[in-house]
This record gives sequence, C-alpha cells and structure tokens, in this order.
Amino acid sequence: MALGDLMASRLVHSSSSSPSPSPSRSTAAAPAPPLPNHHHHHQNHNHAGDGLLAANGPEPRNGLEADADVEKPAPPAYLPQVVVLCEQRHEPDGIDEAAAAAAGPSTSGLVSKWRPKDRMKTGCVALVVCLNISVDPPDVIKISPCARMECWIDPFSMAPPKALDTIGKTLHSQYERWQPKARYKLKLDPTVEEVKNLCNTCRKYARSERVLFHYNGHGVPKPTSNGEIWVFNKSYTQYIPLPITDLESWLKTPSIYVFDCSVAGIIVKAFLERLDWSSSSSASAQKDCILLAACEAHQSLPQSAEFPADLFTACLTTPIKMALHWFCKRSLLRDSLDLSLIDQIPGRQNDRKTLLGELNWIFTAITDTIAWNVLPHDLFQRLFRQDLLVASLFRNFLLAERIMRSASCTPVSYPLLPPTHQHHMWDAWDMAAEICLSKLPELIADPNAEFQPSPFFTEQLTAFEVWLDHGSEDKKPPEQLPIVLQVLLSQSHRFRALVLLGRFLDMGPWAVDLALSVGIFPYVLKLLQTSAMELRQILVFIWTKILSLDKSCQVDLVKDGGHAYFVRFLDSLDAYPEQRAMAAFVLAVIVDGHRTGQEACMNAGLIDVCLRHLQPENPHDSHTEPLLLQWLCLCLGKLWEDFPDVQLLSLQTNTPEFVICLLSEPQPEVRAAAVFALGTLLDTTSNGADDDSDDDEKVKAEINVVRSLLQISSDASPLVRSEVAIALTRFALGHNKHLKSVVAEYWKPQSNSLLKSLPSLANISNPSNVYSPNNILQGSIGPVLRVGSDSSAAGRDGRISTSSPIATSSIMHGSPQSDDSSQHSDSGILLRENASNGGLGYTRSRPVDNVIYSQFISTMCSFAKDPYPRIATIGRRALSLIGVEQVVMKNTRFNSGGAHRGETSASNFGMARSSSWLDTNSGSNLIKFRTPPVSPPQHDYLPGLRRVCSMEFGQHPINSPDGLADPLLSSAAAPSNAELSILPQSTIYNWSCGHFSRPLLTGSDDNEESNARREERERVALDYIAKCQRSSACKMTSQIASWDTRFELGTKTALLLPFSPIVVAADENEQIRVWNYDDALPVNSYQNHNWSDRGLSKLLLINELDESLLLAASSTPLFSMFFFLHLSSTIALSNFHVAGDGNVRVWKNFAQKGGQKLVTAFSSVQGHRAAGHSIVIDWQQQSGYLYASGDMSSILVWDLDKEQLLSTIQSSGDSAISSLSASQVCSGHFAAGFADGSVRIYDVRSPDRVVYMARPHAPRTEKVVGIGFQPGFDPYKIVSASQAGDIQFLDVRRAAEPYLTIEAHRGSLTALAVHRHAPVVASGSAKQMIKVFSLEGEQLTIIRYQPSFMGQRIGSVNCLSFHPYKSLLAAGTGDNGLVSIYAEENYK
Repeated sequence: MALGDLMASRLVHSSSSSPSPSPSRSTAAAPAPPLPNHHHHHQNHNHAGDGLLAANGPEPRNGLEADADVEKPAPPAYLPQVVVLCEQRHEPDGIDEAAAAAAGPSTSGLVSKWRPKDRMKTGCVALVVCLNISVDPPDVIKISPCARMECWIDPFSMAPPKALDTIGKTLHSQYERWQPKARYKLKLDPTVEEVKNLCNTCRKYARSERVLFHYNGHGVPKPTSNGEIWVFNKSYTQYIPLPITDLESWLKTPSIYVFDCSVAGIIVKAFLERLDWSSSSSASAQKDCILLAACEAHQSLPQSAEFPADLFTACLTTPIKMALHWFCKRSLLRDSLDLSLIDQIPGRQNDRKTLLGELNWIFTAITDTIAWNVLPHDLFQRLFRQDLLVASLFRNFLLAERIMRSASCTPVSYPLLPPTHQHHMWDAWDMAAEICLSKLPELIADPNAEFQPSPFFTEQLTAFEVWLDHGSEDKKPPEQLPIVLQVLLSQSHRFRALVLLGRFLDMGPWAVDLALSVGIFPYVLKLLQTSAMELRQILVFIWTKILSLDKSCQVDLVKDGGHAYFVRFLDSLDAYPEQRAMAAFVLAVIVDGHRTGQEACMNAGLIDVCLRHLQPENPHDSHTEPLLLQWLCLCLGKLWEDFPDVQLLSLQTNTPEFVICLLSEPQPEVRAAAVFALGTLLDTTSNGADDDSDDDEKVKAEINVVRSLLQISSDASPLVRSEVAIALTRFALGHNKHLKSVVAEYWKPQSNSLLKSLPSLANISNPSNVYSPNNILQGSIGPVLRVGSDSSAAGRDGRISTSSPIATSSIMHGSPQSDDSSQHSDSGILLRENASNGGLGYTRSRPVDNVIYSQFISTMCSFAKDPYPRIATIGRRALSLIGVEQVVMKNTRFNSGGAHRGETSASNFGMARSSSWLDTNSGSNLIKFRTPPVSPPQHDYLPGLRRVCSMEFGQHPINSPDGLADPLLSSAAAPSNAELSILPQSTIYNWSCGHFSRPLLTGSDDNEESNARREERERVALDYIAKCQRSSACKMTSQIASWDTRFELGTKTALLLPFSPIVVAADENEQIRVWNYDDALPVNSYQNHNWSDRGLSKLLLINELDESLLLAASSTPLFSMFFFLHLSSTIALSNFHVAGDGNVRVWKNFAQKGGQKLVTAFSSVQGHRAAGHSIVIDWQQQSGYLYASGDMSSILVWDLDKEQLLSTIQSSGDSAISSLSASQVCSGHFAAGFADGSVRIYDVRSPDRVVYMARPHAPRTEKVVGIGFQPGFDPYKIVSASQAGDIQFLDVRRAAEPYLTIEAHRGSLTALAVHRHAPVVASGSAKQMIKVFSLEGEQLTIIRYQPSFMGQRIGSVNCLSFHPYKSLLAAGTGDNGLVSIYAEENYK
C-alpha cells in the first residue's frame, strides 16, 4: 500500500493530535438530534441562523406566532460536541524552553550511539600458510581417511611446491572477493624473519588502517601453552616458535588475526593475558584487536573426510559453498544431488538476480539478523558496520560456529560472541538452501530457464508486517529489521520494504534508533539519488522520522546533495500537503544552525519555493493545510536565522509581506511560526539606522515587521505571544540605542521635580476605537496630555466612553482618576505640552519610528504583566535591555463606596502630591528618592525585582564599575556575546519538531479512552437531564453539605462539577479551593497567581463532558507599575497606573492535590478601561466562544479553539455591561444585562449583532445583576434580575415587555442562578436569604438565617450556582465564607 494512501487514510485523521491546528475535535454525537436549524459545529457560524432575529416589538418572526400557543414536546437533549484547549500546545510544559529543546532533534544522547564513531577499512592482508606438504607435524596423528582439502584443493593431486603455490593463490583470491581494494602479501612456509618483514611491510602500507593476519598452521605443531605459533628455519629442518607478543609488536593496531590451527584458543588466551599485563593503553589496544580462532584451547581440528582440512578458512572465505556442501549431506537431497553441481551454481555473488547472488544475499541477511538479535548494539556496530571485511568475516564466523560445532569443535573469537549455532533463523537458511539446490539441476541443464526468485524476502516482509500489527516498544524488537535493510537493495521489494519501514519508524524515537543502529542510514541516503516517483512520499516520511531524532544527519544530506530532493518535493503539487510539510521540516533541520546547509538551500531556490506555497493557489480558496504553512514559516525562519546576507536580501525584496499575511491565520501554531520567521529577520546587531542608505532601507523594513508584530501582541495564545515577545526582544537589542533615546527623552528628570512621560501618540478622541491593534498609535507624536487627566476615558456622569488608543495599547498612560484641574500629575509624570518638545536627542530617526519605538515600550510593559509567567519574564528582560527595570507592583484597590471615576483622591494610588517624593537638584544631577507617604505592600513582589522604599543615588559614570546602571544595558555599542546570550530562546521550532517524533499514521490509545469516557458521561448526563425535565417542583429544602472555606473576604464564586461530588470556590484574593461534599474533605487549594493585584470575577467549566478545565477570570483593579529608568547619567523612577485587564487563566488537573497545571492564560479585555470588579464573562461550549466585557463600551468574543479574538461587538449603549449569559442551545447567541437595567440579546453571526432589546426593569434603573436563558431547549425565553430585587421573564418572540414578574427581594438582590434543565431559578440577597422559584413564578423554597441553636447562618449571598444536570444548588456567602449545597428532600 502506497504511503500516499496510508497518509490519506491515517495521517489526515490523526491531525487532531498534532501540533498542527485542526478543527475542534468532535466525538460521537449525542443520541438525540439537535434543535431544528441548529448548527452542530461552530465552523458554520457564518450562516444565517436559528430564526432568532431582531424582535424589539411584538411583531413575530419566522411564523413563530402562529404556533406559539401550541404546546410542543421538549426537544431531546443536545450535548455540545466542541472540545477546546486540548491540543499538544496546551500541555503544561508546552512552551517551556527545556521541554521544547527536548522535543527537537538532538545531536547527542540517544543519537550518538547508532553512528559509527570511527569508520575503518582493512588496508592490508598478510597471508601466512605453513603446510609443509607431505610432512606431517610430530604432534598430529591423522586418521584414515582424513580431511585433506586446503582451499578446496587436494595438495596431493600435484607436486608439493606447485600445490603450495596454488593453495596460496587460491586463498588470496578467496579473500580478495571480500575486500578487493586491499593490498595482499602472501608468505608460504616462511621463516621468523620473513614473517617479521611481512608484518612490518603491511603496517607500513596500511598506516592507520586495519591489517588482517591470516595464519594456516596445518603443517606445523600445535601452538605452545605460552601462545607461540610455529614457522620454519631457512632449511626447513626445524620448527621455530614465534611468540604472539612479537607478532603483535610488529603488526600493532588496529589489526585482526585469523588462526586456523588446532588448539588455537591458546593463542587467544595468551593474547588477552598480554593485554592485561600491558600499560594503561590496553583498553584501546583491546578495542582495536580482533581475533578469530578455529577451536578452543583443548580442541583439535576435525579430521573427518567429509570436511575440508581448512574447514574454518572455508567457512570464512567461501561460506555459500561450504554451507551448501554441509547442508546437502544432511538433507533429503544427499542421495539425489551430485555435489559437484554446487560448484556450477549459475551467476555471480554480487548479482542478486542470479541464483548464486540471491543465495549470498539471503545468507548476508540471515547472519546479520542473527548477529543483530543476539549482540549488544554497540558490539554489533563495531563488528558488523565499521569495516566491510570484518563484517564479512564475522558473518561467516557465525556459519563456522554452526558447522564446526557439529564436528565437536567450537570456534573462538575476541570479542567473545554468544552461541548462535541453534538460532532459529538457520532454519530459514536451510529452507532457502533446499529450494536452491532443488532448482539447481534444472538451471544447469537449461541455462536459458527463467530464474524464479526465492520467496524468502517476501515471507520475511510479511513476518515484519505481522509484528507491526501487534508489536510495541514494550515487546521484543522485530528480528526482521536487518532483512528489511537488505531488501532495500532489491528494486522489486523496495517499495513495500520502505512502507513497512516507515510504519516501524512511526512507532517512536526508539524505533528510529533501532533502525539507525541496524545500519539503515547509508541505504536511505543513497535512495535520494533515485528518480522513482513512487518512492518520493515514503522517502520523505522516513527522512522526517530520522531527522526528528538526529539533527546531525543534516551534514550528510548536504554533502550528498540530498537537500535538492526535498526542495523539489516541496515544490511539487501532486503530494499531500502533510507530506510537503514533512519536506519543509527536513529542510528546516538541514538549515538549522548549519551555514553550509543554509547556503546550499539558498542556492537551490528554497526561499522562492516557500513563498510560492505560502499563498493559496486560488485567491478565493481557503489557505493551505495549516501544518504546511507552519513548516514553511519555520523553514524560512531557520534559513534566515543568523544569516545576515539572506536577511538583508529578504528585507529588501519585501519578502516579509508574504509572511505577515499569516499573522491572522486561525491556527495558533501557524501564527507563532510566522512570528518566529519574522523575528529571525530582525538583526540584533544593527542598533538602528546609520548613514548607509542600505541600512536605512533595512531599518525601514524592520520597522514594518515590528509594526505587524505589535498588532498581534494581544493574541490569546501564549504560544504566539511568547514568540512575539522574543522577536521584540531581538528588536530591543538591535535598536537599543534609539529605544534608550526615546526612554531617556520622555522620562528625563526636569527641574520642576516632575518626570516627563510619553506623549499621547494618537488621536485621543478616536470614536471608532475598539479592540483592534490597527487603531493603536496611528499617526506621529502629536498633541499631548498630562498623564492622569485622560478626560476622554470617563465622564463625570459615570458613563463609559470609548477608550483612547494609547489605553488600548494598555499601559503607557496614567490614572484615569486624576484630578483634571491639578497642575501636577498625581502619578508624578507629566507629558510634554507641545509637540516641538517631543524631539529626540538624535537626528536620524523619523517620527514614524518614534511611534513604533513608543508603542514597542508600551507593548513590552504589557508583556511584563502578562498572565502567562514565561511571557512576563521575557517582557521584563526586554525592558531591562533598554534600561527600564520593573521594581514594584503596587495594589491600588478602589474604595467600595469611593468617589466617582475621575475624582478619586491621589492617596488611593499610594502617591502623595508632594515634591518631597522626588526632589531633584538640577545643579548636581542628584536624585533623592524618599519614602512615599503610603508604604508599598509588604508582600507579593514579583520575583527577582528590587523593592524601593528610601534610598539615595549619587551620580555615577555610566560605565563605572560601581555605577548602578548596568553597562550592559547602557552601552550603545553593538551587542556583545553576553548580551546575545541573555536573549530568550524561541521555542516554537523545537516544540513543533516534537510533532514528527510522535506517531503520525495511527490513532492514539488515549483517544479511545477519552471517547469511552465521553460516551459514558453523555449517557449519565442524558439520564440526569431526563430526571430534571420530569421534575415538576424542585424544592431545594435539604441542606446536604456546608463548607467553611475559611476565605477571609467571603466566597466570590462557586461551581459544582457535573460528574463528581466536587465543588470549587474562590474568593477575592483569587484563592481557589476544591472540596468533596460527599466526603466533606478538602481536595485541593491553590493560588490563581502570585501577583499582589488580585480580584476574581468568575469560575467556569470548560469541556465538562471530556477532560474538564477550570477557567478563572480575574477582575484585577487598577494597579501601579514602577520602573527604574537607566538614563544617561542618572536613574529615574516612574510610576504608571494600569487598567484592570480581565486576565483569564485555564487550569487542568485542578481537582488533584497539588496537581493543577496552567493550560493557557490571556487578557480577555486588554486595552479597554475596565476598572474595579466589573469584568463579566461567560462561556459557550457549543461554539467554543468566550464572551467578555465589563465597564466598557464593547463585548469581546474570543474563539478558544483558534485562541483568537473573533469579534468586538459595540454594545450600542451608554451604560456598562453588568452581566452576561451565553445560550446553551444556540451557538453564537448570548444575552447581556446593563447597569441601567436594559437587556439585549446578540447573535455574533448577525450583521447587526443585536437581535433583541428591552427594558424589562423600567422604570427602575438599577443594574442587571443576573441574566440567563430559561431552562430547557427553548432559545427564545430569558430571565433577568435587577439589583432592585425584581426578576423578569421575557419571551423575545412576543414583545419587549416581560410576561411574568417576580418581586423576589426588595432592593437587595445580589445573585441569580438559572438551572440549565430543571424548571427553576434561584435568587439571593444581601439580607441572608435565598429563594427558589418555578418558571410560573411560584416560590418553591426560601432559605434564610435560622435562629435555632443548631441553625447555620448563611450570610450575605454572593453567588449562586446550579449543578449542570442535577437538582443541586450551591450558595456562597460573603460574610463568613460558607458554601452551602441544597438539594430536594429525596436526594441520595
């Protein structure tokens, strides 16, 4: 099966487990169909939908009025299928530097073992034959008949001198077949001196290569017990001993010895003893010496006539002939086959399409397989992969062991090998030999007969395939792996072998390592030279798997020109996008940190190929496969990385524009990869524009790149934001001088004891400002305001107005509460009052650059306060590079009943309006910092930041050793290695590489488990829903649990988990606690974050039918941020007030003791003025949308699947939004309650967005405390409760007037809860009372303070929450922190 088909059928479906973005995972649909007209998946949100259109009056829509009075059965339950935040990027260590580095290709560790460290070859062969034909040695008594053949020649068939010469030449030719390029030296019946000269000559020729010494001692006495072998004197009258020590001293190392004589094991023993006695270098000597001996120390050679006399040599040099002779005499063919035919086997050993070549091929495969399965992998590498001749001899040695053991003789080797003579693979060899011999007579009789290949390789591939179907890392490795390698040599089997090999490599890095250790690398490298189209896809896949493990292969690929193969494949349109993504990955690894690879790929046109495929083929089509886009960007980034010439060329040719287009892609991985690519174009050594016009153009292009990056700095994905922060840190290093000038200019100490601040950088009154980075800082440095008097931010009447763009950029503005008439800024910062004073201290930089520089500083200050810890660290590091050091984060809470916005006193911010706070002596440049009247908080400082209380700084030269300003941060020179080393490292490349090291062709077992869990939960949920719907009166009269949370400030919000008896509660200090109400035991407790600025808005449950995640929405009040500013010769201190940012943090494993892990975090209303505790938020599982708003003029809709801002909806009213509720039936529908008592319903798919408006609480104008869609599956009815105490029931199809009103509480309603399925609503009041009502308005239950002895005082009700599927109510109180859980009387 082609890998293309394999990929089409498997890879595409497994993409949800990959880091490549994918549509939301969908599981088996709930048994019941959804509502009519309801769209299952949020991919369909652009459709007009659901019939819930604008209905501000009584006029009905879509024919609903005609049958409105007809009672319909409730539609069956609809369970959401969308699952979010469960991709690989959401693993807890997803963007951690260490974890990402571990995921990427390595050059050490596991990968270092497979590659032979020192390839070697045998350069010279010394053949010493001591036969002394016709004279038997004195210590040998021969039997009759006895073995006589030497090199398959009968020495007595011709004259002794001729026989000796013929045998010597035959031995030479037999060895030459295995190593034709070596030098051969032959000595027949030599003397000691001749052997010495022979050894010295061979070592001289071989130099550092290996020397083979072959000794045939059949005509001399057995070796002595001291390990001496025998040779002759000149007259052949005496046997002369030759000590093995002399032989070793002449041959030196590396060397290999073959001893074919009786008791040869004595020689090996003596040799090892000598190595033990030698010096400390013996370890390397042992490693470089190999010995093969015909028998053990107590054994003599076999004399049986059925064997040749040199049986050991015959096995080592003519294995096929020897093996067939031996087998034939033991098989059923012994009587029918003439042994002489074995010498006539047609073909050549190196031609696999002939019988002899195929036999040799099968023999090689089998002996390799035996060795690989029984030897340690390092020994296998050394003996079978390092040296061709040594590998051949050891393969043949395995045969020698098998044959000679049958003659009661055991060959010996050093290194010692385990016994292999009974390995079951010999049975496969016997079968192959039998098939060959049975065909032999026919082939010899008819030379033209067609050759039929053996079924051996086909059968072995089938066995390998069976293993693939059932094997795993925990099981024994497939023994057929060396055979698969051999099969790659055959064109007929190659394709199938490659596909099976690809499946094996896909099982994990352990499988890749096994394949590399067996020797697959040179084979697949050579295959890149083939032009076979059918092999392209599988070869790309195999190389993807290899390079995901071992980056060092990049050198081999470039050396052999293999990179061109992948460039061509990447440019081909007939391959699947996923496969072209693999080619892009391979090319990215080739150029990663490898200048030669970068140059080669640059010359091969890689940039043009990547840019061509970054664009959709048809402008009207959707974009390409996300994984391909991701890897095209990463490939470009790695090609540009640290390659200045290519960076400059790409900037000059407008290349970044192609990549910038991808910054709005729906997949976070694509956006992050695009940011990475753009970041690598930013030169860390430029330091801004100089006089060179080329540099000027370059800076202009870099500024354009940075402008694009700043626009996505508020992305919801930490993966994207971290890459933006890293890229901007590179910009800070490269433009260090200009950025410091901007900082110095706008924070320069002035004689009036005030610090100047950033100017207003945009039109403050821009009415169209919404959450759009494009609106941030447009235009040059213009009219200015004092920081702290942002009159457009809030009116005196408390109504919200549009926030300024400088506010949208989040931090570089002062307090909106400052006194407008004050001549001094409460924050101690005064903006310049005219544009002419905004000039910088250098002349080359343009105003547009100043805007970008200023916006850069603003963005990095936002990053310094990012809810994701790593991004905050990067932001602080970038600020320190330009001389801004964050010092203290001060909590500046509002008084609950304080002045109106715009009138809050300065003391609320911990800053006195006093010149004693900052006294500047203009004559001496000495700044004295005195303790402010309000002390900073005594805890919760950000780690690693210095606290400032009372200090004095004298003047220090900026580069002096004792200067407080770090010379590293202050120098305007090019960055040093020390500076470059503190740059944070990008993680997206290494992290993305981890995708290819995981299985791509098969589904994960985890998916099966999660699907089973999901199905079980759906079944349980449907049962509960049915019970809820049948319940006519849910009287919550039984208090089944009461939990003292010990929250100092009371319980702010509580949540009941759907499938376990768990309640989660949190307080204003963002302490989250988890409790088991069945067992009355605490489960977990942790802090949402460690900052001093705290305030919690809501807890929400995400993916409740799957692996549930806990979303904690912070409602942080304004905080102050202090910065050290390293100026030219002084240090200034500046303080900025920052609006609450509605940070959202999502946790997994929150119900495990200490097991909570942060999945993602982002600011849900960043850039909008949302002060105090006014953040409101709700979650819609069907669509994957998070709705966020607050004391501001817009509602932000976040798509958590894409981790992207989907839409900013203007609330079309002057009042702030006080409550939000998402429909659990209709995707994209949500209701909003406002502070003036009005109610609106929105549809994100509708062009007008607002589909219903009403003022159900009129004439009252108290804010809407709670709003919700009514229980069940009717999407047209809502419930709204105001602070005045009234609860209004509305049907949006009929009129703007409520059809039912309940006066629940008098002026003290604090909470509303609407059950999702049971026909009940609950309300709570500040007067320690909870009421439960039916949908008809009947009061079912009242829970109040009990004066009895055992009564439990419930306190002021802060929050109410129903169980999603059961008739359970959780109530959290503000006075004593109690969480009470109520149920029906018969609750079990």
